[in-house]
Amino acid sequence: MQEFLSINYEWLRAFHIISVIAWMAGMLYLPRLFVYHAGAEKGSELSETFKLMERRLLRLIINPAMISAWIFGILMLWANPVLLKVPSIHVKLTGVVLMTLLHHAYVRWMKAFQKDENTHDAKFYRIANEIPTVLMIIIVIMAVAEPLNEIPPILDIFTVFNFTNTVTEPF
Repeated sequence: MQEFLSINYEWLRAFHIISVIAWMAGMLYLPRLFVYHAGAEKGSELSETFKLMERRLLRLIINPAMISAWIFGILMLWANPVLLKVPSIHVKLTGVVLMTLLHHAYVRWMKAFQKDENTHDAKFYRIANEIPTVLMIIIVIMAVAEPLNEIPPILDIFTVFNFTNTVTEPF
């Protein structure tokens, strides 16, 4: 199985990226719907429309995208287990777990809206709307730039100030 996955690694990566893009689109849009829904009168036609939009977004886009992102990500690790030795991957995976926990919070909040039991105001959801962006930035930087694997030259004080070329000879 690992050989098959290794041979098709680029396909796994492509489907993983597609899944993550779809997941992030939903994770960025759903709390925006919550912002508007929090301002709608309970039981109104507008509130019922938001309920339908939120439910469809979660069930048809966000949930399948999260599941497929996890599946393709795990398959990529299975195909290339040496990735688990890369320091940046652990920060990335922590970010992905936090994104998944946020996803579950969104589900809980959506269920509260469905029952007309929401207790949060629009400001709460505006703040919550920023969390996936911060997590996404961390995850992408860890996956692409892998900054924990080596110190980038711009951050290496010895390179910046050229200390490594200083000759120190006894007098």
